[in-house]
Amino acid sequence: MAIRNIVKFGDEVLNKKCRPVERFDDKLWLLLDDMKETLEDAQGAGLAAPQVGMLRQVCVVDVGEGPIELVNPEIIATEGEQTGLEGCLSDPGEWGVVTRPKKVTVRAQDRNGAWFEKTGEDLCARAFCHEIDHLKGVLFTSHASRILSQDELDALLEQEEQDSEKGE
Repeated sequence: MAIRNIVKFGDEVLNKKCRPVERFDDKLWLLLDDMKETLEDAQGAGLAAPQVGMLRQVCVVDVGEGPIELVNPEIIATEGEQTGLEGCLSDPGEWGVVTRPKKVTVRAQDRNGAWFEKTGEDLCARAFCHEIDHLKGVLFTSHASRILSQDELDALLEQEEQDSEKGE
């Protein structure tokens, strides 16, 4: 396994649609293993294959409950709505206010090609949507109602910290 370089905003690979995975072989397994290691190293919630320069429909999501590998994923159901801060490993330091579904069910294949369904809520739902968008060449900034300045982000994070200290 290896930590791969994360492609940054401005690289054209992030704006391209990914091809479906048809071969479930050692190359796919290595990609998935490398993506999990890269995601852990970057301390993110999700990573899509184009973010490591591969135009394949592969992503990994980990919101603290262990990594979820999604090959050829598609969103098959959504419920509710949530609005919150969203960032991207390909654009460190950039944060936007994005509205996403509160609950999302995806249908995907595992590393062996077996189909499964997985439902995620809150941050997991947000990560599913964000990473599947990457596979379509769509960036979170296109969904953002606004992008926060560093001063706005600092103020918001300070307010959240004060609120948590008060037990709110």
